[in-house]
Amino acid sequence: MWVVCSRVRYQPVLSHVKLLKRGIEMDTPYRVEKPWGYELIWAATDRYVGKILHIDTGHLLSLQYHRQKDETIHVLRGEIIFRVQEDGEMQERRMTAGESYHVAPGTIHQMEAVVDTDLLEVSTPELDDVVRLEDRYGRVT
Repeated sequence: MWVVCSRVRYQPVLSHVKLLKRGIEMDTPYRVEKPWGYELIWAATDRYVGKILHIDTGHLLSLQYHRQKDETIHVLRGEIIFRVQEDGEMQERRMTAGESYHVAPGTIHQMEAVVDTDLLEVSTPELDDVVRLEDRYGRVT
């Protein structure tokens, strides 16, 4: 299987990589449906996870932070409004294809798709480490 994003061809992902999540072994890549679009988890090890997040136009992820999870996002295609707390204040910036941002643990952040958008996310493996402060879809923790 080839993953094609923004006219770039990536090496096939080996489906033999296993992810231990909630006691269930899962092959990668696999898709996780979300109310805002979906995640395609294409790599998972005990040290890192690689995902493609597809966010549908007008949808947004939770206003959230992570206690341990350290992640970097990279816009593959589309455009998002990225909200992030910097120096104690929420900042808002538009990000388009080719732009990246490192989200350190404890950083409050949120992403909203201006158009259908695909983001590459690479993170530490704490997939369930999310503290939701606000959520359009009723998932506040």
